[in-house]
Amino acid sequence: MSAYDVIIIGAGPGGYVSAIRCAQLGLKTAVVEGRETLGGTCLNVGCIPSKALLHASHMLHETKHNFGEMGLEGETTFDWPKMLAYKDKTIGQNTGGVEFLFKKNKIDWLKGWATIPEAGKVKVGDEVHEAKHIVIASGSEPAPLKGVEVDEEVIVTSTGALELKEVPKRLAVIGAGVIGLELGSVYARLGSEVTVVEYLDHITPGLDAEVARNFQKLLTKQGLTFKLGAAVQKAEKGKGGVTLTFQNRKDESEESLEADVVLLATGRRPFYEGLGLDGLGVELTKRGQIATDAHYKTSVEGIYAIGDVREGPMLAHKAEDEGMAIAERLAGQAGHVNYDVIPGVIYTHPEVASVGKTEEQLKEEGRAYKVGKFPFMGNARAKAVFAAEGFVKLLADKETDRILGCHLIGPGAGDLIHEICVAMEFGAAAEDVARTCHAHPTFSEAVREAALACGDGAIHA
Repeated sequence: MSAYDVIIIGAGPGGYVSAIRCAQLGLKTAVVEGRETLGGTCLNVGCIPSKALLHASHMLHETKHNFGEMGLEGETTFDWPKMLAYKDKTIGQNTGGVEFLFKKNKIDWLKGWATIPEAGKVKVGDEVHEAKHIVIASGSEPAPLKGVEVDEEVIVTSTGALELKEVPKRLAVIGAGVIGLELGSVYARLGSEVTVVEYLDHITPGLDAEVARNFQKLLTKQGLTFKLGAAVQKAEKGKGGVTLTFQNRKDESEESLEADVVLLATGRRPFYEGLGLDGLGVELTKRGQIATDAHYKTSVEGIYAIGDVREGPMLAHKAEDEGMAIAERLAGQAGHVNYDVIPGVIYTHPEVASVGKTEEQLKEEGRAYKVGKFPFMGNARAKAVFAAEGFVKLLADKETDRILGCHLIGPGAGDLIHEICVAMEFGAAAEDVARTCHAHPTFSEAVREAALACGDGAIHA
């Protein structure tokens, strides 16, 4: 029997980051992981492989639509098996990097699946290990949908969508959230006819409504078709592919479409199967998440939960922050996470990013605010690289000018948003951003112009 200060269950972004921080702070640490590689869903079948395919398909798009104008000649085709090999190589580099970090920080990898027979003990295979603290970081899994039976071949989740044997002629995507739109845009660039079926009457639930409307227009321009306000009834496999049947919520009429592949992307749910939480008496929320207090403690002494298994957005970086916070608390420090400043990014082209309050939330709260907007059409760098679609939208308090939120759609949005994250973390005003010198020519100038628009007005609009 091995004894540890901390055993972390799950080696995804929350678990492995927490383990490294625990080890840095002098805690004897082990991580239980049943996959053959570290990194969890994100590195193996999620964030990282999807970004590789997004990048590759965007490069293909550039060759077809913009290379000629730049004087770059020659026809470009793509080799799907090679593209998948590039994706797999990217996965290997990242998962191998985490394994190296485990060795460097002297973290034990307990290979296998965990159960918790009692507080302070974790069983992996036939071995029982003792720990002063147990951190559950077991992540999430794709949420099922009645009438849609996944086989990961023709009816797939994001996992299967990253391993298709060939690019489908017709792809139906159930769900207009981040996963569905990212993978849908990959296959649209590769030549698939992509139809997105969404239960709500708008895409990207929770996104600023103005950004969502513009985003949908741009995706439609790129070839995606949207069926909104549509409740999926069933997906039936046949010789010619899959028949997807849905009901239009406005008039309850029924409609169907034929597809070679159906991607189920209706969200994710917490995964903690096999841990034995029922027997331990670990309380759950009404939504099936592990209930914790503000410091990640569950209802059982010595057991904690972070990441997708507990409340909050299912984002890798949120899990990482919680992983560091719980490590610091277990080491006697005062770790915390500022949940008001957690950015969200959609890695399509153009990218979409947001942080803080949306305009709809501020209206609902009855808060007096002002809006500063600037289009990328007014940004010299964006025009030079065929990326002038989209805009920056900054929301600030009407009286104090304090930044309340920011929403971008445009080039490099996922990187640009962090300037505002830092500003919000320090309680900055829009004027603080406006008075900060930004290099020219950069995309970041659009953020400064939006901040200027909160005051006397943008310069280049």
